[in-house]
Amino acid sequence: MDFLSSITAKKLGKSLTLQQIEDFSRAAAEGLVPDYQLAAMLMAIRLNGMDARETADLTMAMARSGDMLDPDVDGVPVDKHSTGGVGDTTTLVLAPLVASCGGKVLKMSGRGLGHTGGTVDKLESIPGMQTSLPKEEFVDIVRRIGCAVIGQSAELAPADKRLYALRDVTSTVDSIPLIAASILSKKFAAGAKALVLDVKYGTGAIMDSLEKSLELAMTMVDIGTHAGRSVTAVLSGMDEPLGTHVGNALEVKEAVDILAGRAGGDLKKVSLFLGAHMLCASGVTKTMEDAESRLEKALDSGRGLEKLAQMIEAQGGDPRVTEDLSLLPQAPVRRLAIVRKAGIVTSMDTMRLGYIAQGLGAGRKTKEDVIDPSVGFIMKVRLGDRVRPADPLAEIYAKNDDDYMAAAQAITEAVQITDDEPAPHPLIYAVVTREGTRLLA
Repeated sequence: MDFLSSITAKKLGKSLTLQQIEDFSRAAAEGLVPDYQLAAMLMAIRLNGMDARETADLTMAMARSGDMLDPDVDGVPVDKHSTGGVGDTTTLVLAPLVASCGGKVLKMSGRGLGHTGGTVDKLESIPGMQTSLPKEEFVDIVRRIGCAVIGQSAELAPADKRLYALRDVTSTVDSIPLIAASILSKKFAAGAKALVLDVKYGTGAIMDSLEKSLELAMTMVDIGTHAGRSVTAVLSGMDEPLGTHVGNALEVKEAVDILAGRAGGDLKKVSLFLGAHMLCASGVTKTMEDAESRLEKALDSGRGLEKLAQMIEAQGGDPRVTEDLSLLPQAPVRRLAIVRKAGIVTSMDTMRLGYIAQGLGAGRKTKEDVIDPSVGFIMKVRLGDRVRPADPLAEIYAKNDDDYMAAAQAITEAVQITDDEPAPHPLIYAVVTREGTRLLA
């Protein structure tokens, strides 16, 4: 394998052959070349892109780099994936909620990447929770209770596992071909037959424009269609944290609060919208109206919260956290950041807010970093809120006073307060399917 010639070809903007792409995937999966050569290829792809054929070939090569599951879960295995954001806790809400309505949610999730939180990191803040399970046990849990969420195993898409970690530390996260191939290779390898994608746009999204977010959504739907999967992509807003809680244990808390009927807001709205698409895609319901009605009833009855407790217990965790949130890790410092001037919350640098959480210890700067599950913050304001001096801006959970003070200053700078009304920020912008794009805002 002449990997250097492949790097050179992509550096010069040439299309890679199928053989070169398969060699790249195999090199990553089997450790045939050092990290610095893989990083060089990632940067060449980030700078020069890939055409539709290359992206589809890379997706399938990465999916086939390990085991390909074809799970029997007594229904259509359905999955959901977000392109990443801040306070984006939808999986913890909708996986048990969809399962409580008869769906079979088979989800393999990642860890934190860039400024975004990882679902696996959030789940591992639950005492005893296991996200590394043998694939037979993973499938059995889905068959029995309807949902399971695990981390990426060494057997499933191993090429992506190595590349995913490298992208985080080489500034190559925001590449449409790499994002699409990473997401879909894992989903195809894990056996999802129906897939709902939550593609973010806004100040906290990986893509820096609505046009690029839409391009990413269309790219993934096209790849899924060619692979014979039912794929729907929803474009949702990330101009402020989706939920109010940012940080691993804190986001588990907010998910529990929503499932228990104690919280709502944008996180609940997006979770219900995505969940309804999941029920339709997997054939449990035929219409969005029926799906939304079933999800609301599952919330009202408490069945969604019960299903979360069942999933936690099945994966070795302590299900009592759904009733006693004090069992989650607790940060030693818990203090407010306050508003310094009167006005209207006009905008937020949501990506910066994500990096503030990372700086507290809720995310990774290098792939070797260890996450502190207890730290993060709770935003006390939303876009459009009118505030006064000394109003609470955020409640910060930190491991020491220095971290608190740095985070308080940074959050104050990331939230813009002016006398102007904020520009409109649609929560759901569009839905992309194989039939086309439907604009909702």
